[in-house]
Amino acid sequence: MMRLDRFLSETSPLTRSLAKRALKNGEVTLNGEPIKQSATQIDTDNDVVVLNGERLALVGLRYIMLHKPVDVECNARRGLYPRAIDLIDLPKVERLQPVGRLDVDTTGLLLLTDDGQWSHRVTSPRHRCAKVYIAELAEPMEGAAAEWAIGQVADGLMLDGEESPTHPATLRLLSPTQAELTITEGRYHQVKRMFAALGNHVNSLHRSSIGDLVLDTNLAPGEWRELTADEIALF
Repeated sequence: MMRLDRFLSETSPLTRSLAKRALKNGEVTLNGEPIKQSATQIDTDNDVVVLNGERLALVGLRYIMLHKPVDVECNARRGLYPRAIDLIDLPKVERLQPVGRLDVDTTGLLLLTDDGQWSHRVTSPRHRCAKVYIAELAEPMEGAAAEWAIGQVADGLMLDGEESPTHPATLRLLSPTQAELTITEGRYHQVKRMFAALGNHVNSLHRSSIGDLVLDTNLAPGEWRELTADEIALF
């Protein structure tokens, strides 16, 4: 059961105050009858609520995979760049929250959901969920220097301003200037800072997977889709 004014605000663009105004103006029917009492309790599963001719229904939990492009922010507030949720055409999209974050200049797999418990399972440090990044580097890494870097990453790196080294991670060189880094933490600008600690600079960065969930290759930058039940169950 739910108050009618709350139901209207949950299922339409209306705020609670605008929902009450719509009720007073006769814009709402309940099971085919006009209704004006905002405190009316309704059965959200069985009652039929119509606003200006459109039947309303509660929005369930959503789980979204977005191929985040460059110059898109993961913030809830509007800033200098478009927000990730601005790319998603869904009702009540503002309820979706990024599951972890990507820098504005980082591309790749971004998850969004309005399921807080699921988000916590993905991001909690206790779960050590692996994240894979592809970095384009400013300086080539080859030979002994590359072996040294791989060993340093495996042992843990002390980052500038940190009191403890990074957790053991895996560095794999795809070419002298392209590296795949797998980490299980989410420290501030961690990947870029790790390569800085190795004496290198990241020119571009792309996240390809989180845990066993890999970015759908059919999604172009800026495109999204809902996760399948099997994908949701990975976490």
